[in-house]
Amino acid sequence: MSRVGKKPIIVPDKVKAELKGLELNVQGPKGKLMLSLHPRMKVQISDKEILVNRPTDIRTDRALHGLTRNLIANMVNGVVNGFQKDLIIEGVGFKAQVKGKELSLALGYTHPIDYPIPEGIEIKCATPTQISILGIDKQKVGQAAADIRRFHKPEPYKGKGIRYSDEVVRRKQGKAVG
Repeated sequence: MSRVGKKPIIVPDKVKAELKGLELNVQGPKGKLMLSLHPRMKVQISDKEILVNRPTDIRTDRALHGLTRNLIANMVNGVVNGFQKDLIIEGVGFKAQVKGKELSLALGYTHPIDYPIPEGIEIKCATPTQISILGIDKQKVGQAAADIRRFHKPEPYKGKGIRYSDEVVRRKQGKAVG
């Protein structure tokens, strides 16, 4: 039995969960999210908790069991608390700023990079070298952070580039001179 899948999801008072066929809608103070469930997974909603059950112990059902439970738990957490990813920019002249619905990045290239901010995501720049990505959908927040990081990944010799705030860049020694 899946240890993750069998744990009940506690639903706070301010969250409303509703199941219509194979669509689960979760609404809370920060917004509303929808998830299309796999037809083999059975979801039961009671007053204060959500339970996910699987029909058999075959490999795909076991995998879907834990996945479905975690997706629903992330939805409940997202509409209550939201998610945040922080990025740090390192390098001389590297900076970021929000211009309307775009994030403008100067990363040492000949041109600035304009990243359109996705729907449901909020991006803040506390300083020109710090980017905070906020939203209620964990997948969208993580994807936006990965897309921004991909513009200039941190390199191991000088550490220049965009990295996650909790990421450690292993530095390499440059070539030795004579």
